[in-house]
Amino acid sequence: VLEALQTANLSQEVGYGEDSFTKSAAELIRGTIGNPRAEVHFVSGGTQANLIVLSSMLRSFESVIAVESGHINVHEGGALEATGHKINTVPGVNGKLVPAAIENVCAIHDNEQMVMPRAVYVSNSTELGTVYTKSELQGLSQTCKKLGLYFYLDGARLGSALTSKDSDITLAELSALVDVFYI
Repeated sequence: VLEALQTANLSQEVGYGEDSFTKSAAELIRGTIGNPRAEVHFVSGGTQANLIVLSSMLRSFESVIAVESGHINVHEGGALEATGHKINTVPGVNGKLVPAAIENVCAIHDNEQMVMPRAVYVSNSTELGTVYTKSELQGLSQTCKKLGLYFYLDGARLGSALTSKDSDITLAELSALVDVFYI
């Protein structure tokens, strides 16, 4: 590791994500998920990733749906709300979001005097430690597509989820079901 650091320290690289190391890492991720056109961006942490992605997805009158125990609702100090976006929270089932809850939120937000749901947020594994199955993620993905919602997966604990004995999905399969995720 020290030799690699010394070698890297002696080579000149351009900045702002255009260096050979960042480009190589992005290519490795694209290869792993089987999507050579995937956009890969590196940020300093999970809260920043959630904030950048969700505030970029949402217009000023749009909201995101998440379970009440969701990280963006409980642990991020109001970061998303500071951008003016509402989090429509719903009860989870063992910390997980279910399609019926998404449909219910969309059904009651039906006029221009209300925030309009535009994105769905889940984390895998959840804040309660539960892991989504492939079938559960497929159901959420289909519901999002049907309702015209973005599907976003917070991947702060994705490594733990994918290697869990309860997991039956690969990173490539997961990436095909969501619009945006992070590792």
